[in-house]
Amino acid sequence: MRLTDYTDYSLRVLLYLTVRGQGLSTIQDISDSYGISKNHLMKVVQRLGELGWIDTVRGRNGGLRLSEQTSALTIGEIVRATENDFALVGCFPDQQGERRACVISPQCRLRGVIEAARNAFFAELDRCTIGEVAQPLGPLAALLGLNSVIPIVPIGQPGPAGPQLAG
Repeated sequence: MRLTDYTDYSLRVLLYLTVRGQGLSTIQDISDSYGISKNHLMKVVQRLGELGWIDTVRGRNGGLRLSEQTSALTIGEIVRATENDFALVGCFPDQQGERRACVISPQCRLRGVIEAARNAFFAELDRCTIGEVAQPLGPLAALLGLNSVIPIVPIGQPGPAGPQLAG
């Protein structure tokens, strides 16, 4: 199975914003970090905003940030929302619910094997959230040119300087 560039870029935008944390980023920032066309990212960002996964702030000092609940999305949820065709073979129903006729369908066991593989693919993608694949934040931040980003450690969890105390 191969994911489209659209899904790849969607995952990259969400990963970037997860690593970025607080503050706003621009499409240009993301484009520069990954070496991806800004024009390609604009359509992706628009859709991610429509889905409620990112907040877009318009204006001179505007930008993008991850919506509060987005880091809990599984990779599988993201892929399902950004890909448009999981009919791996003609006998699987397409988006309109139609399937091509096949003379061997009454005795075909191949469809079941392919369907099981697709289900296993999604089961694996559903095991991780975008927030989990962004960990550890520091090395990814450095690779993305976000060196000034300081990883946020939940209260009570040990961080680089020991446990964080509520205060």
